[in-house]
Amino acid sequence: MKIEPYLFFDGRCEEALAFYKSAIGAETTMLMRYSQCPDPQPGTIPPGSENKVMHASMKIGDATVMASDGMCGGTPTFAGFSLTYNASSEAEADRVFAALSQGGKVTMPLGKTFFSPKFGMCSDKFGLGWMVIVAQ
Repeated sequence: MKIEPYLFFDGRCEEALAFYKSAIGAETTMLMRYSQCPDPQPGTIPPGSENKVMHASMKIGDATVMASDGMCGGTPTFAGFSLTYNASSEAEADRVFAALSQGGKVTMPLGKTFFSPKFGMCSDKFGLGWMVIVAQ
């Protein structure tokens, strides 16, 4: 069994997909716009959002993360969780942390901890929390 996160970017999904491709090499493997829905249900497409992302899937390493524009209000909110990026080296952690935190907020600078040679926490420019870690 796998658990895969599904993120709602509230109208900024396409921007987010491009950001994650640039920042961490995410690969968009599927994208469907609201206008492409084969069976739209009344009231499920926010007015004026026909070209927004109804569903997308991206690969980040071995993980699949799904995403959508949701109700397209323009202000994504992510609370109560973070995604963890397991870097294979300290250099990779440095690069990924810098990329993810650009335009966002560092909540714990990347540094040595008792459980990792490099660990840090940040929120990206969409407000999505990230923890970047190098295993002992």
